Amino acid sequence: MKPTVYVINGPNLNLLGTREPDKYGRATLADVETLCREAGDRHGFAIAFLQSNHEGELVSWIQEAGRAGAAGIVLNAAAYTHTSVAILDAIAATAVPVIEVHLTNIHAREPFRRTSYVSQVAKGVICGLGPQGYGLAIAGLAGLAGQGSRT
Repeated sequence: MKPTVYVINGPNLNLLGTREPDKYGRATLADVETLCREAGDRHGFAIAFLQSNHEGELVSWIQEAGRAGAAGIVLNAAAYTHTSVAILDAIAATAVPVIEVHLTNIHAREPFRRTSYVSQVAKGVICGLGPQGYGLAIAGLAGLAGQGSRT
């Protein structure tokens, strides 16, 4: 049985492809899922791909990943990155490595986006590389787990 990586997406990411395409690009969330599944296959991971606009649901999935002994979490908490102590606490309560991902470079945007609660407990952060950041995060988790590439 393959180890599982949870790819957890926060609010408004369901609108990818149509929401501010000049910032977020034209790739849809389905495109991101395909990219993640392909990266998972390359590195020997099963992928649990999830999205919610509700903070509590994100917290529950992070806790679920911990209980399930997931290989890692790729987390794009979106706007909750900058506001959610609950997500920070959920990550800290698990022994699961988390890679924080953002489609845009949050450090080159509005000042409030430069603060990340997630970064305080994440193993790594990838931002500004669009959907490719997700694939890089999965590769990073493979490296942390000693899995490397399967191809």
